[in-house]
Amino acid sequence: MNRLVSLPLYHQTSRPMLKFLVALTLSTSIVASLSTTAPPSSPATVEVSAPTTGPSKLTGKTPALGWNTWNAYGCSISESLVIAAANQFISLGLKQAGYQYINIDDCWSEKDRDNTTQRIVPDSTKFANGIDSVAAQVHDLGLQIGIYSDAGTNTCAGYPGSLGYESIDAATFNDWGIDYLKYDNCHVPSNWTDSATPPDGDWYNSNSAIRYRRMTGALAAQSRPVQFSLCIWGRANVWGWGARVGHSWRISGDANASWAYITSIININVGILDAVTFYAHNDMDMMEIGNGNLTIEEERTHFAVWAFLKSPILLGTDLSKLSAAQLAIITNAELIAFHQDPLVGAPAKPFNTTPTSPATTPPEYYTGESSKGTHVFIINLSDVADTKVFDFANLPGLGDGTYMLCDMWIGAPVAGGPFTGSFSVSVAAHDTAAFLVTPYNG
Repeated sequence: MNRLVSLPLYHQTSRPMLKFLVALTLSTSIVASLSTTAPPSSPATVEVSAPTTGPSKLTGKTPALGWNTWNAYGCSISESLVIAAANQFISLGLKQAGYQYINIDDCWSEKDRDNTTQRIVPDSTKFANGIDSVAAQVHDLGLQIGIYSDAGTNTCAGYPGSLGYESIDAATFNDWGIDYLKYDNCHVPSNWTDSATPPDGDWYNSNSAIRYRRMTGALAAQSRPVQFSLCIWGRANVWGWGARVGHSWRISGDANASWAYITSIININVGILDAVTFYAHNDMDMMEIGNGNLTIEEERTHFAVWAFLKSPILLGTDLSKLSAAQLAIITNAELIAFHQDPLVGAPAKPFNTTPTSPATTPPEYYTGESSKGTHVFIINLSDVADTKVFDFANLPGLGDGTYMLCDMWIGAPVAGGPFTGSFSVSVAAHDTAAFLVTPYNG
């Protein structure tokens, strides 16, 4: 998130970290590379020693499937709301569909760290039994839990950030049983911002990357694998180095429930899809299904695009208010199978449908491989229903031939097959069609 807040850009804490806690949680090499005091006056001294440890390979192979508190509740969160969402994962069939993560966003803590341990303290009213109690309840349901912090001095809503406290906070999250960390980008001290050109032209050595690398190193020193989400808003060319630091990275600002946002974020993502593979995902931000005034067709496109471009899918609404139609979208077995494919890590990519097909912004036609075969996804950007056509000869990996098509939305063969030469389909305004294309062997 990159919400506006009223706190100053830089807050210099006066509380020193306790070095004995660092010694308990970090190896000698990590200790040498992480700050154990408040944020330094200049990052120049840590650039050459910033951790180079990569993210865990015990988690995050495929994009995250889960839910996040922010879009539904903002700062008005509580243990009861989080546990209710976890139970709804069971009752609504979300866990069965593959959803795992129950993620707590900003505003979960007190405004001050513990004076003695320097640990972040859960809000005594919102989480009276502590985050570890919530984590235990979530784990008892066979689910995983996420927490939120910030690579600055404060979070976007003004709660304690983790810059300079990475080792303590990583150890705290580990002790609580945290499985996922969303790491935001607010309240960055001016000396930790980037110039127009990073050192040696390598953004991995930029101040932004180093702020995130420090937390990667701290997480690596813990016993629990944590899926690490870099909420960096597309800054510092993150898609070029994000896979060396985390499992996913935000590629733009915050989502909103509008068709304009959906098309704009698609257009950003299609230019950087080569960054996406196993353990590495361009994050288009949280789902807005159930929020605002999106049509059901726009919600279908919202979900389908996040699935076939392999963005993390984190629901962001009051789950109890989802309609049957919305639940059918977010639990679609064929799209989730493509999103979570264990053998193919690449997303679908744009392709030219015919030799004379016009270019659109963003592209309307995409194709990608899965364990089942070749898939085609077609977005209708038009405000009215439109007939969409593609030639099999232009479909990468297939070419001329005779094919059967399966409609991924309903999991059934398309009537009228087999098909030769080309295929046409009427797509509703702002809707997305999705097909599995397989050779006809009849």
